[in-house]
Amino acid sequence: MIVLKAAQEKLLNALQAVAGIVERRHTLPILANVLIRKNGGAIEFTTSDLEIQVRTTAEFDGDAASFSTTVGARKLIDILRALPADQTVTLSSSQNKLTLQGGKSRFTLQTLPSDDFPLVQEAADFGPMFSVPQKTLKHLINQVHFAMAVHDIRYYLNGILFVAEGKSLTLVATDGHRLALAQANLDVEIPKQEVILPRKTVLELQRLLKDEDTPIEMRFAGNQAKFGFSGMEFVTKLVEGKFPDYNRVIPKSHKNHVTLGRAPLLSSLQRAAILTSEKFKGVRVNIEPGTLRIASSNAEQEEAKEELEVDYSGDTIEIGFNVTYLMDALANMSQEMVKIELQDTNSSALITVPEQSGFKYVVMPMRI
Repeated sequence: MIVLKAAQEKLLNALQAVAGIVERRHTLPILANVLIRKNGGAIEFTTSDLEIQVRTTAEFDGDAASFSTTVGARKLIDILRALPADQTVTLSSSQNKLTLQGGKSRFTLQTLPSDDFPLVQEAADFGPMFSVPQKTLKHLINQVHFAMAVHDIRYYLNGILFVAEGKSLTLVATDGHRLALAQANLDVEIPKQEVILPRKTVLELQRLLKDEDTPIEMRFAGNQAKFGFSGMEFVTKLVEGKFPDYNRVIPKSHKNHVTLGRAPLLSSLQRAAILTSEKFKGVRVNIEPGTLRIASSNAEQEEAKEELEVDYSGDTIEIGFNVTYLMDALANMSQEMVKIELQDTNSSALITVPEQSGFKYVVMPMRI
């Protein structure tokens, strides 16, 4: 029975869209598989890791009969990638095997029953649906994702806080040493909803979202979030726990501030980073009227010194930072200018963008 007939590229794109969450090693072998469900010409591809479920629907040629099976997602993708892009491929099924044919190539793959595939049970109590253009959410995630914690025992930091309230959507990430916040406007007013999306979900959304104006629809429940975009449906478990009060962390009244070019500052930090110690990654930043200096040194007594001319007339301040934290923020921005607000040697610095009020980045100082 021919399940579907399609151009290699179209089938590969549908499978790659859902395969990002498939783990290579699993306690349940079926989770390495993609669930293929056919109903007439529409075919659904679904993957799951028990916490996230991704589904895409596409139209393909094939007979009209209904059909479902599961097959190894990575193997199927690897085979399709190795075939010519313009080739027409067919998938056909018999007993517990799936055969893929393209040109004179033929591959027979083992399948597992579709009834055994563990679909995520969707929550019954989703809040109101709201949407933003895909590129808006992609941009917000790009501006904060690097500040998420990785494998922190404070599990609520291993993700991003989403706060939808009134007409704004705010994303916040922190690992305890730095905090990034980005905000965008919504078309409609919605009651306050606050959830923490897990790190894996955030990185997968970042990969899948397109840089275009088509909307992504979002709905949140107590323990689940649901996203719909570009023919895809994405359901994820949420991180339970209380996210820190981010408003308390953001400095409100630093009296010293300097606005300077993002690219020259990033280049200076990248050069200074070469001679920081592997363990501490510390740089000293010294600012005085007219000049900003960056210095680093390491255990071998090597040192780097950088100097930038700046329009600054505030206090003379010397402050230490983890250079990676500064570079991460600057490298994930596209704006020309950044504004740095400082109080003294021991207070956090606030980095903002002059032409965009919705972005804030706070970085703690370090002793050097």
